[in-house]
Amino acid sequence: MTDERAPSPDPTPEPLLVNTRKHPRQATSRTAFREELFPEDDPLLDFLPYCHKRPRGNSITPEVQRAFIYHLAASGIVKQAATKVGKSLEALYKLRDRPGAEDFRRAWREALEWGRMRLEDCAMERAIHEGAHNPRANSMICFVIKHRSQHMVDARFVKPGHWLYERIRHEITGEWGEEEE
Repeated sequence: MTDERAPSPDPTPEPLLVNTRKHPRQATSRTAFREELFPEDDPLLDFLPYCHKRPRGNSITPEVQRAFIYHLAASGIVKQAATKVGKSLEALYKLRDRPGAEDFRRAWREALEWGRMRLEDCAMERAIHEGAHNPRANSMICFVIKHRSQHMVDARFVKPGHWLYERIRHEITGEWGEEEE
């Protein structure tokens, strides 16, 4: 009896382009890149990429769009992500603003938010590890710490009369608190 099994589907994800040049600015063509794999199940990469009607050799393909979003989420810096995939900022911004690229635009915004949070976390880690006592050397860290999550409210201050308390009460009961005249 022979053990014939159906061939399993190839689990390798789409290729990710990685710059192989010593100086990133030298990467001006696809030959400056090698292919690397990125996670297939990443929910950030689950978007509908823009498909060109008549793609050319230098078109930004769906694979490159996903690679760009992947790098943008990792770094939070558009120029760095563009360099990693070998495309110009202008081409990526034009693609983002095209009709039909709404989902790419949404993924771009979400990737920027992930990148921003990652940069904040790195800054906080550095501040904790090295200390934020030297504002001249750590001015960016001090800025991030000062402005981090300004939209967040300290729960100790949420009491009757506070705007957030009144908003929650309105959502639950449907009535607003007494307003001052």
